[in-house]
This record gives sequence, C-alpha cells and structure tokens, in this order.
Amino acid sequence: MKQAKIILDRDYRISRIDERIFGSFIEHLGRAVYGGIYEPGHPLADELGFRTDVMEAVKKLGVPLVRYPGGNFVSGFHWEDSVGPVAQRPKRLDLAWFTTETNEVGLHEFASWAGKVGSEIMYAVNLGTRGPEQARDIVEYANHRGNSKYSDMRIANGRKDPLGIKLWCLGNEMDGPWQMGQKTAYEYGRVANEAAKMMKWVDPSIELVACGSSSSEMPGFGDWELTMLNECYENIDYVSLHRYYANPTGDTAGFLARTMDMDDFIKSVVSICDAVKGKKHSHKQLHLSFDEWNVWYHSREQDEEIWKREKWDRALPLLEDIYNFEDALLVGSMLITLLRNADRVKIACLAQLVNVIAPIMTRSGGGCWAQTIYYPFMHASRYGRGTALRAIVESPLYDCVDYEGVPTIDAVATQGDDGSLTVFCVNRDLAERCALELDLRSFGPLRMREHIVLHHDDVYAVNTEEKPDEVVPSTLPVVPVTDGKAQIALPPLSWNVLRFA
Repeated sequence: MKQAKIILDRDYRISRIDERIFGSFIEHLGRAVYGGIYEPGHPLADELGFRTDVMEAVKKLGVPLVRYPGGNFVSGFHWEDSVGPVAQRPKRLDLAWFTTETNEVGLHEFASWAGKVGSEIMYAVNLGTRGPEQARDIVEYANHRGNSKYSDMRIANGRKDPLGIKLWCLGNEMDGPWQMGQKTAYEYGRVANEAAKMMKWVDPSIELVACGSSSSEMPGFGDWELTMLNECYENIDYVSLHRYYANPTGDTAGFLARTMDMDDFIKSVVSICDAVKGKKHSHKQLHLSFDEWNVWYHSREQDEEIWKREKWDRALPLLEDIYNFEDALLVGSMLITLLRNADRVKIACLAQLVNVIAPIMTRSGGGCWAQTIYYPFMHASRYGRGTALRAIVESPLYDCVDYEGVPTIDAVATQGDDGSLTVFCVNRDLAERCALELDLRSFGPLRMREHIVLHHDDVYAVNTEEKPDEVVPSTLPVVPVTDGKAQIALPPLSWNVLRFA
C-alpha cells in the first residue's frame, strides 16, 4: 500500500469560501429548459409546468446561483422576447445551437423556478448583436422599483417587486469565432466598459463579470485579458474563465491530471488581473468567475447527426453527455482546485445543470436520475462551506503524457463555522490503495464523523434510468483520532470526503 500524509492547521487559511463557487448554469440549449426543468403535462409538473422531481434533485445539490439564459445563446437573444404574455412571445431561430426558441419560459418564469429551488440568478446580457443600451434596459426592467418605462413594463407583466438580480455577465465568450457578434479584445473592452457604466448607473449595487478568453487554449489568451481589462478594469468586478476537459484516448492517468492545467489557468488569469491593477495604480482587486467548467466530449458526434436530421426543431437533445465514474473523479478534483483557489475564485458554475452536460438527467414523461458527477458536487456544496484551508500534501508522484510530478493524492480542506473539519481528496492511483496519515493536531480534540467514498471497479460505469444506483457513494468505517492523527485507507481511484467534528 502506498503512503501519503496531509498536514492541516487551523491557521493555514486560504480564504472565506464564497458560496457562489457552487453555482451552476442553465442555458436555452437542448433539453436544459424544455424537457428538463420545464415539462407541462408531466405527472410531476407543478402549476407553472416545472418538474418537481428535478427541483428536488437541484435542491439536494444546494446550488446557490444559476447562470442564465446563456451561453452562446445569449449573443443573439432579445430579452424583451422573454417577458409579457406567453402567447404573444415570438419564436426565433437560435443561431447558436440551430434550434427554434419559443420563449415559453422567460425571465419571470425562470425567476419563479429559481426561487423554488433556492437559487439566485446570474443573468447574462447580449453584447454580441446588441449593446450597452439594451443591457441598461434589462437592469431597469429587473431591478428598478417603478415609475420608469421598463420597470413599469415589469409591473404590468405581473411582478410589482423588483427581481433584485445582483450578478450580471457582460456577454459570453466574445473572442470566439462561433459567437454571434464576435469582437476583438479592444472592441469588447470598450463596449463592456460602457455597458458596465450604464448598468451600474441604473443600479449601483450590482456586480459585473467581464468575458475572459473562451479558454486557455485560445490563441489570444493573455493578450485578450490584458487588452480588455485595460479598457474596463475599474467598472467590472470579476473576469470569467471557461474550461472543459476530455478523454478521447482513454488515458485515465492523464485525464485525472488535467486539473494541473486548471490550476495554472487560474493563476495565469490572476497574474494578468494584478498586472493591470499595477499598471493602473488601482486599489481595486478583481476576482474570478469560473462560470463554465465540466467534462465535455461524449456527445459531440451524436450532436452532429442530430443537426443533420432535425436542424431548427425545438429543444433538440444536444450535449447529452453520459458521464462515467472516471468523469466523476475529475469533477471531484476540479472542485478541489476551485476550493484551493478560493482566495480569488469567488464564483463558479458547473456547466450545466439538467440534461445538457449535466449532473441531472430526465426522460420526457419519465424519470429523473443523478449522473456520476452529481455526487462530488453535492458533497462539496454540502460540506465545503466556511473557510478553505491549505492542505500540505506529501504524496507519491506520477508522470503522464502532458505532466510530470502529478500528486497521486489531490486534496483540500474546509472548516465550517461550527468548527467541523472536512477533507476532500481524490486518490488518482489506478490500482493501489493509499495509507493516508492526517495530521490534525492544531484543531484540538476531534472525532471522525464519516468517511464517504465514491468508487467503482469499472472507470466506465454509468448511471441510467434503469440502473440509477450503479455508481453511488458509500461509507467506510470511521477511524480513531489519536494524539491529533488519523490513519485512513483510501481505495484506488476514489473520491473521498473525510468529516470530523
């Protein structure tokens, strides 16, 4: 059995964890909305047509924030289409996903759904085909108390009190050639700055997220951030990051090492933000919004075939990745990476929430079940609140195609406000158990409450409607904490949640 050690101390604080780091994302894409959260006529639909079984699954995840309505979709979206009497809302071609958007679910309906599941809305404005004026207008519609054109429109549409949306995205992936209204970094920086000014003049309490590069693999990454931030630094609050990982070759060891890239991406964007801060002699520190992250690759060929057959239909079954156990392990390590960078990553959104590259799947007219990736997210959201603590990890290392010196044990810890301690760790070793020594002496008397583990002998095992419990968490026996130390055996290829009181 391999040996590893983690040293923790109550004073090894990274930061207070912003609960919005456990956010998610629903785009008007595929069956995320229609056939996902919303299905009138389903036996479990409520009075508005929202599926209550999906609501319960979302509530168990404890998602405090949902980004909406896109994504690529938002760069051609007219927010006015989504308000007013449903029968009078226009149907529009969505050029982002080659489908037809009916606008049956709009801002008011989505706000009602978000309230029922206990989530705030992170609303994205269209800075692709539209601009600062329309961005200002939707803030007035959503947040102004009344006695103005757009706030009175909201009241006439049945909502007297403001929606109170506090977090707004200034467009989406504006450097991407796939984006409607793609812009250069300078063009985007200028329009984002003007939109930010006007939006905050309407409601000074809001926070704004500017688009960083679509990924760290974009040819303009770095230059985009520097140029864009030079134009809008003082009027924004966060810079966005997006990253998806794939394993098309079946290299499990290399796949599980991809969080090395994620950590480097975060630190690179932090460095750029701080460089612009220095250049501008600013006292303002920007934080990061990692508002799209996940595994995504299983459904790409399937999507191409769907578009060939059904282009422009409503709610095509797009991006419906079926996640395996291996994917859950990487998602666990991605959550660890986000918590390890909680001093600068304040917002993060697992993309997405239902059916579309999602932890929750549904069948139209049928059931709702949790995919493998549901469980690490649920554990982190449930037990990862409070303060992030830096874990000093002494672990065996391994090399793979893209990285050298990958730690076999990936870990972070959090301390709750009640003094409880949780250690999240992934054992990346493909075959061997790990004897982990936890040094917890600085915390005083502790007892182990629970050892939750997610493990399966088959890395390609999946959950389905017929077999929803193929990959689910179990518990291992707790061990004593003696003289501030605990000796714990971690199964190979496992996600572990070690809880102490």
